[in-house]
Amino acid sequence: MKIEPFALERNQSLYENTVRFNLSDSGVHPLSLRQVLAQDECEEILSLSQGYGQTNGSPELRRRIAAYYSGLDEHNILITNGSAEANFSVIWTLVEPGDDVLVMLPNYMLVWGALRAFGANAIGFQLREDRNWAPDLDELRDRHTPKTKLIVVCNPNNPTGAILERDAMEEIVACARKSGAYILSDEIYRGSEFSGTDCPSFLDLYEKAIVCSGLSKSMALPGLRIGWIAGPRDVIDGTWHRHDYTTISTSIIGQYVATKVLEPRRRAKILSHSRSHLRQNLAMFSQWLSQHSGTFDFTPPKAGGMAFVRYHLPIGSTALVERFRTERSVFAAAGDWFGMDHFLRFGIGTDANILRPGLELASQTIRELGG
Repeated sequence: MKIEPFALERNQSLYENTVRFNLSDSGVHPLSLRQVLAQDECEEILSLSQGYGQTNGSPELRRRIAAYYSGLDEHNILITNGSAEANFSVIWTLVEPGDDVLVMLPNYMLVWGALRAFGANAIGFQLREDRNWAPDLDELRDRHTPKTKLIVVCNPNNPTGAILERDAMEEIVACARKSGAYILSDEIYRGSEFSGTDCPSFLDLYEKAIVCSGLSKSMALPGLRIGWIAGPRDVIDGTWHRHDYTTISTSIIGQYVATKVLEPRRRAKILSHSRSHLRQNLAMFSQWLSQHSGTFDFTPPKAGGMAFVRYHLPIGSTALVERFRTERSVFAAAGDWFGMDHFLRFGIGTDANILRPGLELASQTIRELGG
């Protein structure tokens, strides 16, 4: 099996910890355990026996996650090492060589690469910049066939921060029903909506929907590496089977903390903090853009810790990001890592004391290029 380079993740792995100002992430600035746990809970961690535990996740944690979706119980949940393993395991479970799979683009490209590695026909349908990053539903319908096995979406979307309207979600479900396709919805940014209201989950609309999510983005706890798959029992059983061949289980400490932070009141408090932080930083970022009139086109995100902007400069996005990094020690994500050159993804979820000076330094390079 051949697998193509995962440009976004490889570049972040190489450089995000080597610069002074990392603006490449898409989540909210990470919280510490002291910020989310009581003192006695922090002490309790020290007494936890570090065994494997239940390999599909503790029943208590799975019940807590299931409660956030309609009609599910702990048997509809698998705990994974981050949402990356979740997405990969679903593709591995459902997709055979030659299957047609429709993929919303732009998207976090893990699924795209995994589909191609497993021999599927990955077929894109676009979010349109001129429609405020709404999906081209005519393109979706035109590219859907009776052979379509799976439709993949990311909602809220990475990298645009767009949220699907309810009628668009229903159109995607209608397409899936025509061929009996599953819908795989990456909902890792759900909970970070600037409106303060969680967007609907595809699990609320379709019996063959599968959701991948976790604590890394909206919940600001990426270091725990806790993700999950929620969906039909047969899919969950299939992904657990593959989980046995990959990471076997997740961290006992991670599961303990996840169970605590997903208590409804504590989850709500963390998400309120995340949304407040993102609103403040989006205002700062928008003010920065106004200093470069005519250089950027920007549709503000509706969720997530990222801002996706088109720029008008005589340089490709990877080359521009390289100049930021080598000349200013600032790191952003290049649009062509998402298949969209002449775009940049800036992480607006980081600490304001990183975002502000990082943007000011990026301005120096932009002005040198005529922006």
